[in-house]
Amino acid sequence: MQQPTTRAVGPPGAVRGWLDALAVVLAGVVAMAAVAALGIWLAGADDLPDGGFPSVVAATLALAVGGSVQLDGGAGNFAAVDAGISAMPLTVSVVGAVAMAEVFLRQLRFRAVAGGGELLGRIVRTVVVWVLALVLLTLGARHSFVVPLGNDLVQSIGGALGLTPEVGFHAEAPSTVGIGLAWLLFVLAATFAVSRRAPLPPALVRYQLAVRPAAFALWAVLLACLAIGAVAGVLTAIVHGNARQTLAVVVLALPDLVWLAFGLGLGAEWRGRLEGGLGLPVPKALAEVLHAPDGQQATVDLGTLADQDARAWWLLPLAAVLLLAAAFLAARRSPRGVRLWRHALRFGLATAVTVLLVGLWTRMDAEYGLSVLGVGLGQGGLADLLGSALGGANPLAGLAGGSLVLRPVLWTSVPLAAGWGLLTGALGALLATRVRHRGELTEERA
Repeated sequence: MQQPTTRAVGPPGAVRGWLDALAVVLAGVVAMAAVAALGIWLAGADDLPDGGFPSVVAATLALAVGGSVQLDGGAGNFAAVDAGISAMPLTVSVVGAVAMAEVFLRQLRFRAVAGGGELLGRIVRTVVVWVLALVLLTLGARHSFVVPLGNDLVQSIGGALGLTPEVGFHAEAPSTVGIGLAWLLFVLAATFAVSRRAPLPPALVRYQLAVRPAAFALWAVLLACLAIGAVAGVLTAIVHGNARQTLAVVVLALPDLVWLAFGLGLGAEWRGRLEGGLGLPVPKALAEVLHAPDGQQATVDLGTLADQDARAWWLLPLAAVLLLAAAFLAARRSPRGVRLWRHALRFGLATAVTVLLVGLWTRMDAEYGLSVLGVGLGQGGLADLLGSALGGANPLAGLAGGSLVLRPVLWTSVPLAAGWGLLTGALGALLATRVRHRGELTEERA
């Protein structure tokens, strides 16, 4: 008698595909939320009124994927707050990207190649779930706070005059969903460009040797910058005190600072300005450079930074050593048959793309202002008079005006980075030829 066959019970293929996509998105959202919550708690925002902490975490996630947050509010019809923030807390971004990439790759483990249709299906399902998550994120990233005027008498007078101040924020849905979608597609593309574990369609396998060695080496440079910055941040917290605020900067925005420093070491430029007391974590030397007179644009480069702190010159040899080490690593991971000029060209292109991305990621734009009866105010003015009239309690102090603008000069920085990549790529290839092992594959055989 023929024995009945048994089959493994599991979710159908379509259901399994959607569950895999959900796992990728959940991994990214949970990882980013954990880092954002820790950073916000270290920054002292754990006691926000009206249960606003989860909303602030959601707004931080919206910024981390490239969205923008709008601040609004005021004191009835008397005063209004006009504000907006567009700056990526890159620690949150990096952690989320790594978590999503790791889960996505684990679902494809033990495979050397994958069909193009299968990969496209996985990407499309992940995109659909991610867009839904972004929509929910924009709904959660909104809150308003009532700012107390002072004692009960002052509060009553302010309420009778319609001066009860309220400040709120909300994530801009178009930018959060649109740029957030582009962020996910970039993360997936970078995953396949960097990782050897990522299976490619047969038609693309031939190109992996031209892309992955240099891409992985430059990713290693960015990680090395993070490690150096983390050590410096912890030492600063121990030696100079104010540990909680320093660690908050490390947890939320370490890549914003160290990748900016790496770009400056290669000769890249940024331009911007800092006005008023915005309260963002800007290093002292950078803040001094950005405090240009009369609101003019300031140039941030290695020279202007060194004028404020001579130790900035160390960024040049540090960036050169890191880039040379990366070029050597890329050459060691490349097939033996790659000619020196080709290796230099590939590494130069990869370096230019890296600096381009660093410039786009470190772009900051945060600005707010207070208007009273439709008249814009600078620092102080009627806002301070209002506080004095209400018993010295000025709930709108600090909202009178301020801005931080920092934008890269890409048309000079990217070509300069390409030159650095060509030079170090050639030197790295020369060094690698002296330590190659016999029997390595040539590019043609690979």
